[in-house]
Amino acid sequence: MSSWKVIARVDDIFGEEPCAVDVDGIRVALFNVQGCIHAIEDRCPHDKVVRLSDGYVDNGTIECPIHQSRFDIRTGKVLCAPAQEDVRFFATRVEDGKISIELDPKE
Repeated sequence: MSSWKVIARVDDIFGEEPCAVDVDGIRVALFNVQGCIHAIEDRCPHDKVVRLSDGYVDNGTIECPIHQSRFDIRTGKVLCAPAQEDVRFFATRVEDGKISIELDPKE
């Protein structure tokens, strides 16, 4: 059974600039894409220490600031090399101005 955890307020995210937060030992990048909040793990799978939240946001994608791999912010899907795997994606919901993400119980 999954659980939802409040991690930020909508007011913390301005435009498409990411907001990064730590959630139970996982760094999560939050994005506001045309009014919809999306969450992905804040690390490039090509080099696990690079923060994607430091990357370039364009049209619903984030580009790794070091390797130039691109990922779909809405799904975490890898769009170009050198990364070969997707970024972990978290379901989000907004209630009363608070952003929650869905966490798997084994996380």
